[in-house]
Amino acid sequence: MNERPTPQKVWDEMLRGNARFVAGAPEHPRQDVERRHELASGQTPRAAVFGCSDSRLAAEIIFDKGLGDLFVVRNAGQVMSASVIGSLEYAVAVLDVPLIVILGHDACGAVRAAVDSTSLEAPALPANIWRQIAPIVPAARRVLRAEHGPVDPEVVLEHVGREHLRDTVAELLNSSDLISGAIAAKRLAIVALNYRLAEGTAIPDIIIGPATTSDI
Repeated sequence: MNERPTPQKVWDEMLRGNARFVAGAPEHPRQDVERRHELASGQTPRAAVFGCSDSRLAAEIIFDKGLGDLFVVRNAGQVMSASVIGSLEYAVAVLDVPLIVILGHDACGAVRAAVDSTSLEAPALPANIWRQIAPIVPAARRVLRAEHGPVDPEVVLEHVGREHLRDTVAELLNSSDLISGAIAAKRLAIVALNYRLAEGTAIPDIIIGPATTSDI
């Protein structure tokens, strides 16, 4: 039986995989027929990733991982919900992952829609789209209230995306005693990242639990 990896070990692996992707030298590991057959009877992913549904943000590619390596949950704007929390709790409690990665990114359409919705002239959105972006709006309002004078719209989007990422982490911790307890027991770490679309880099913003970036 394989020993359970530490949160730090898995985070180091994620960093190395992203470095290979950025350098244009991915290894594309564990993507062959043998791996597919190996996984048919069960899974033991190394990490859970909750990210945006954006087509440019495929976790297995940007972290250079293979089949069975990542338990991935996605929706537009990486908006926390009961289904997301339940999926991440399943990853921790049943699949025993030692790391949760929350993956935001620049130029996010959901973030842009949330910012645009704060304008008095903003057209009404379809109801389901509004429900999806509404949790991002408080971050947009906080950032816009803090701005003074003319602002660069792209800078505002970046700041709102970062605020929303931090809100997402806080909501997960406040909503899940299971996940908060695993962190307190030092069995789990959460890393929140901002992914840069042009560069391909995943930049840590928040690390909670037994992991740091200093070992790489």
